[in-house]
Amino acid sequence: MKREQIERELTIPTECVGLRLDRTLAMLWPDLSRSKIHEWILDKSLQVNGADSKPSYRVRGREHVSVHASLSADLDWESKEEVPFNLLHEDEHLLVVEKPAGVVTHPGPGNESNTLVNGLISHRPELVQLPRAGIVHRLDRDTSGIMLVAASAIACTKLTELIAQREVSRLYVCVMEGLMEQVTEVDLSIGRHVKTRTKQQVRQDGKPARTEFRPLEQFRSHTYAQARLDTGRTHQIRVHASSLSLPLVGDVTYGAKGRLPTTPLPELVDSIRGFTRQALHAKSLEFTHPIFETKLRFTSVVPEDMQALLEVLRRDNVEFLND
Repeated sequence: MKREQIERELTIPTECVGLRLDRTLAMLWPDLSRSKIHEWILDKSLQVNGADSKPSYRVRGREHVSVHASLSADLDWESKEEVPFNLLHEDEHLLVVEKPAGVVTHPGPGNESNTLVNGLISHRPELVQLPRAGIVHRLDRDTSGIMLVAASAIACTKLTELIAQREVSRLYVCVMEGLMEQVTEVDLSIGRHVKTRTKQQVRQDGKPARTEFRPLEQFRSHTYAQARLDTGRTHQIRVHASSLSLPLVGDVTYGAKGRLPTTPLPELVDSIRGFTRQALHAKSLEFTHPIFETKLRFTSVVPEDMQALLEVLRRDNVEFLND
């Protein structure tokens, strides 16, 4: 099998102090699996400040991490594997599925298998005949929720056009660090980060991007909000939330610091510190069927980890008001 050489480097932000090295790098390099990073640390392909390290090393902040490794260049988009996802709708032309957090959308460097695509091909083998196995948009590995998948060549073309023409409505819900007082529209262009290729940032020379945030529920130091995408840039909601100084809970990559209110409930401390992904869920999808021309709308239940976080935030509010 062909191999490609991988060279990466970064400086660990101070927000990650105290976290394990393998977990920290999995958050900072979301396109790579934690198992692949673990493997590189053990085989000494990954070094910290020029020296070998351990997956369990607790970071101190500002360490320089470098990788010189190899990956298989031939990514397998045709392998059938049992990968978990929920099927909300299926017909001859398209599928609507729920992707759980932790599942990568499609094969890529560091994630050659066990992706959503592998699971979809196991369910519908004919998807291998379509470009990108019918994937017309994606969710980050640690974002949960609804995805639309083409199942025929004509639907693949038409769905791609609908998304480009902004005729597919996508609503997300998220938990933000900080308070959002009113509906806020962010209209800031996004492009690749100048130093870290796996990140995005607000850039004047980037692609136009617009997100509308609507607060749904306020807590003492957090906000449960809805985010509506007008465009669909990589990491758009996460970057735009960070630009407001309201990063998503758990999103260390874009500035989450584990914020807590004064004298929080102990279980809130545990919930915030233990939330190991960005608190972001693709909740609803609305579009016109590209072939049958019927209006379709699908909603997804907020996953248990985010529901548990919200419940603790609500209890903390009640305790504070009752004191």
